[in-house]
Amino acid sequence: MLWEGRRGSSNIEDRRGISGGHIAVGGGIGSLVIGLIIYLLGGNPSQVMDTGPSNAPQTQAEKQAEDKEAQFVSVVLADTEDIWSKLFSNMNKQYSNPTLVMFNDATQSGCGFANAATGPFYCPSDEKVYLDLSFFREMRDRFNAAGDFAEAYVIAHEVGHHLNGHTIRKGGSTPRLELEADEFAGFVLYKLGASLEQAQEVMKYIATAKASSTHPSRASRMLAIEHGWDKAAGASQ
Repeated sequence: MLWEGRRGSSNIEDRRGISGGHIAVGGGIGSLVIGLIIYLLGGNPSQVMDTGPSNAPQTQAEKQAEDKEAQFVSVVLADTEDIWSKLFSNMNKQYSNPTLVMFNDATQSGCGFANAATGPFYCPSDEKVYLDLSFFREMRDRFNAAGDFAEAYVIAHEVGHHLNGHTIRKGGSTPRLELEADEFAGFVLYKLGASLEQAQEVMKYIATAKASSTHPSRASRMLAIEHGWDKAAGASQ
């Protein structure tokens, strides 16, 4: 994916390095992994595990890598703004851009306390997407879901929740809401130049074969991405 040197979004709230407060003693990588798995299986962002922040300072190389990741996030968010603003304009409507909050370890959201274990989520109360960049490292290192399009999917999916005005209900999301966000993500990924296989690749690693009360099955999610991808392809002809 060619993204370097392109426009980044101004709707980024960078809270990296800022303490989130209300951080419990304990936690650590074990809680992080458990929390990540809970999220991937359909966890509820409003019911977050407490994990302590890492006290190890970043090396210069780690900081440079994270800053590059942050630039990538900003560019992808800008792409979603351009894509949806144009479509809304064609319908004589105005698209309201969400803000994306990047943070380390922990932060406060309009939907409550968020930390690295929460996973990326959209909070309708403040119309913000929350993302700890360590999530992408977990995707690469533990789930082998590497690549720009896999990470772009995460951003496009959460923006899809914003686009549809999805709210966080008690007990987590619903399969229907997740499929709608997946379809919107598929639409965006086509616009970003992803093949159908590239758009669906992330689901091979992070989705479960069977549906849960909050998230659909892997097959259903891949089909939703395909529907969105096909709609974008049709609209481009």
